[in-house]
Amino acid sequence: MNTFDFSGLNPVVAEKMSPMVEDLIKAHKSNIHSFHIVGSAVIQDYNEKLSDINSLVLLHDMDLQFIAFLAPLGKKYGKKRIAAPLVMTPGYITHSLDSFPVEFLDFKHIHKTVYGKDILQDIQIVKPNLRLQCEREIKTKLIHVRQGYISSLGKRDQLATVLVRSITGSMALFRAIITLLGKEPPIQRTDVVKTLVHAAKLETDIFDLLLSLKAGLIRPAEQELHVLFERYYHALEATGKIIDDLHI
Repeated sequence: MNTFDFSGLNPVVAEKMSPMVEDLIKAHKSNIHSFHIVGSAVIQDYNEKLSDINSLVLLHDMDLQFIAFLAPLGKKYGKKRIAAPLVMTPGYITHSLDSFPVEFLDFKHIHKTVYGKDILQDIQIVKPNLRLQCEREIKTKLIHVRQGYISSLGKRDQLATVLVRSITGSMALFRAIITLLGKEPPIQRTDVVKTLVHAAKLETDIFDLLLSLKAGLIRPAEQELHVLFERYYHALEATGKIIDDLHI
C-alpha cells in the first residue's frame, strides 16, 4: 500500500499533485526513493494563479525509461501549472553539493516530502563553496539585468518583466547570503528581504519595492521603472561587494 503525506500543504497544491504522485508511484514504485515538493508551493508565497508547482523525484538508480514515462505527463499536468519534476538520485545530490550549494540549501529549507524518506533535511553545505557560488550568481545576475535593460528598449512592460523575473529568481541566492552572514534564513520572501537588508546593513528598500511590483501592488510609470532599475542594480552591486569581502 502506498503512503503519501500531503499534510501541511496548501489544499490546492495537494489536490493538484496527488494524482501525479500516484501515477509515478504506480508505474515506477520499485525505483522511486522519494518525492518532494519544493519552492513556493510549500510556503505562503504560493499563488494559484501565478505560481508553478515545483518538485523533485529521487530515484534509486537513474533510469531513462522513467524519463520517457515522465515526458508525456507534461501535457496532462502542465495545464495545472505543475512544472516538470527535477529527477536525481541520492548519489547525485551527494556529489553535487559543492557545485550547486545555493540550490540544495534552498531544497533543505523549503521542501515537503510526500513519499519516501526525507534526505533533504540532512543536507550539509560547506560555506566556502556556498560563498563562491553566491559570488558567481550575483555577477551573473548583474549581467542579466544589464542585458535585460538593453533588450527592453525602454518599453515599460518589458522592463517591468525584467525586474520581476530577477527579484523572483533571487530568493534562493538571498537565503544563501543570509546563511553566509551567520543568520538563519527565513522562508517567506518579504522576511528574506528584510533579514538580508538588516544582516548585510544595506540601506535600501528596493527589494521590497520589486516584490510589490511582482505582486501587482504598485504600477510605476515608465520613468519610475528606470529609477527602480538603477536602484536595484546598485543594490545588487553592494550585495556583491559584501560577498567579495567575506573571508570564509
